[in-house]
Amino acid sequence: MSDSGLDAANAEMRRYWNEVAGPRWVARAELQEARNIEVAELVLREARPATGECVLDVGCGPGATALPLAAAVGPKGHVTGVDIAEPMLDLLRRRIAERGIANLTALLADAQVHPFAPASFDLLTSRFGVMFFADAKAAFRNLCAALRSGGRLCMAVWSTIPDNLHWRIPYDIAVRRVGPPSPKPPHAPGPLAFSDPAYLREILSEAGFAEIAVDKRPFHVVGKSAANEAELAGMMGPSGRLLDEKQADPETRHAVVRETEAAFASYAERDGTLRLPGTVLLVRARRPAG
Repeated sequence: MSDSGLDAANAEMRRYWNEVAGPRWVARAELQEARNIEVAELVLREARPATGECVLDVGCGPGATALPLAAAVGPKGHVTGVDIAEPMLDLLRRRIAERGIANLTALLADAQVHPFAPASFDLLTSRFGVMFFADAKAAFRNLCAALRSGGRLCMAVWSTIPDNLHWRIPYDIAVRRVGPPSPKPPHAPGPLAFSDPAYLREILSEAGFAEIAVDKRPFHVVGKSAANEAELAGMMGPSGRLLDEKQADPETRHAVVRETEAAFASYAERDGTLRLPGTVLLVRARRPAG
């Protein structure tokens, strides 16, 4: 690990994304990227990357946003994709090599503590990659310092479980089977860390950002089938995390998946695909000029 602080900060999340979630995600990378394509498109559209810009994509994973960002800024621009998960960056590096991309760097680092060159980026982006910091205020102070004067922030984070049908249905089923999760501190690292817009604005303001806007945006999770979505819910997201926390046995996990598949089936279109209503928070801000 290249960062001296990588072992100290976010150690739990580093373990989770390298040993549990990362391998699960990479094994289904194309499926995962397809189901959240509307959010990737939203971030790219709202971020408005320009030719020649330098972009930092936080929690880039295998490159769902980093790759099109690199195309948008062109050969005179550059994108740095940073992630804490080696399995996801390995896939991104393979994609970079296969496509001969010269203006995209995959950086294994913890964005909370990594010493980015000060004032070196025009644009900071993230699609679901910033909710896992152990110290969110410290992380965004570090990221704000990496932006140039007047530099832009554009990112998407998850709204609440009730706002996301693909989470709510399997989560309710899992709670009935294994019970609720153990109490956690408010805004604990995880997918829902920034689901409260007021808290998110507070974090960004204290980190030094200005012109902060946080808006709810609807989208659809595009599922290949009810069976595929149910399988994912048994491993990922709030329901998968709950089953992991409760150390659910295979029989219980399979029961949750089967019940979820039956519930999802009513949302299937004629070709079997699903379009499940979801909600993200679209966040835009700037580092003040001067």
